[in-house]
This record gives sequence, C-alpha cells and structure tokens, in this order.
Amino acid sequence: MKITRIAGFNPGPYTGAGNNTYLLPGREPALIDAATGESRHLAALDEALGNASLSRVLVTHAHPDHASGAVGLAARWMDASFFKLPWPERDREYRVAWRPLAEGDIVDVGDGALRVLHTPGHAPDHVCFFDEAEGTLFCGDLLIQGGTVVVPASYGGSLTDYLASLARVRELRPARVLPAHGPEIDDVTALIDQYVAHRGRRDDEILSALRRGHTTQAAIVEVVYPHLAAELRGAAGESVLAHLHKLEAEGAARRHNAMWQAV
Repeated sequence: MKITRIAGFNPGPYTGAGNNTYLLPGREPALIDAATGESRHLAALDEALGNASLSRVLVTHAHPDHASGAVGLAARWMDASFFKLPWPERDREYRVAWRPLAEGDIVDVGDGALRVLHTPGHAPDHVCFFDEAEGTLFCGDLLIQGGTVVVPASYGGSLTDYLASLARVRELRPARVLPAHGPEIDDVTALIDQYVAHRGRRDDEILSALRRGHTTQAAIVEVVYPHLAAELRGAAGESVLAHLHKLEAEGAARRHNAMWQAV
C-alpha cells in the first residue's frame, strides 16, 4: 500500500510540530485524519492527489486537530465520504455526514483495506486503522515517539481503557506504526513498555503526594510537575485526574468532594 504523509500545518503546545495525515492513493483515494483545515494542508493534499479525487476520509477520533478539517475537505471534495466511530455530542460540531465505524469493520482504501480497531482511552471514540496485509498500523493519538499521550479525564478519557488499548496493540505487534504526531515509531513494543512503566511510576508519585497531604488535583500537579510550562498545566491536571480515577477504581484512593486521599 502506497502511503504519503501530508503535514497538517498546525503546530502548537499540544500538537508539537503539527498533525500527520496520511494519503492512500489508488482505486479509493483515502485520507487518514482530517487535520484542521489549514489552506496549506488542503493545497498539499490536492497536489499529492494529482488528477485523482479524494474518495474517503477516515478519522481516528473527534478531537479538533483530527476532525475539524473535515469541513474544509468536504467543501473541496464534495463526493468524499467521512468515516469515524460515533461520539455524537462531539461529532455534531463538524458539519459533515459521518458514516459510522465499528470495531472490526473493514474499509476499502487506496488499493487495499484497513481493519478498524477500537482503542479508547485518549478519547472514547479513538480507533486505529490496521493494514493486515502489510502489518501497518495508523495509530492516531495512541502513541507518540519521544513523548507521552495526554488522557483527558474530564473529556471522555480513561487511563484504564488507555492501558488496555496499549496492551492490545502490543499483542498485535504491527510491523510499522504511523502516528498522528511525530515520526514513525521504530520499536512499538519498547515504546509501549516505556509508557506502561511511566504510568506505573506516576501512580506511585500521586499516591506519595496524597500520603504527604497534597489532597487536591491542583496540589498534586504542583508536586508531580514542578517545572512544567504554564500552557501545559491544564493537560497535566487532566493526566493527574485520569490517574486518580484509575486509583479510585482499584481501591487505592478515594474522593470526598474535591479532596482525595490514599487508602
């Protein structure tokens, strides 16, 4: 399967250098993720398509840097179809006619096909797309080489689900992993093992903070992320909350109103 990476041209504190989208040319020219509708993204996609027309857009999840560009794509390629796993309250923010995906669906793209793998955690509707013939996984925001993934607990994120999704991909052992941010992942097993170890250490740090009397989400952020840039503190707070929810479910922490304590 031929794959052309097309930059989303949307750098920022949460997107790094910006999103990766992936064009799969062929009988059914398809794009993985929609980016944000930047004119340079649309121009680069138009150039990569050549004389072909975009047939399908497959979106990994409804976060704006992955889905909001669907509106501009639909205006430029009016016959294109748009696919994603439903998250109704978020999907309606983007005025396109979404076609629903489900776990295990097979979608024809380019000159091949991709299987839909539901991998929630970063978002409840998050999916990866797997080329079973060649072992290539389009992993969306499940993994990032050289960084970690935010689990936004206040916006549908679940650390328990995220760790289960990591375990699923680790067992799958894809030959090639193409993320929505950053470079191609060269050793997916090692990266997942690093992620799991990191989350385990973060659990320990948060429990330690609770035992030392830091009982609010904001106080824990100050202890666990002491030198974090101001623009990233919101994401850090979401990560701490995701860990607290996981620890609560495991019986290691409990909450009373906005106060937390170790058990």
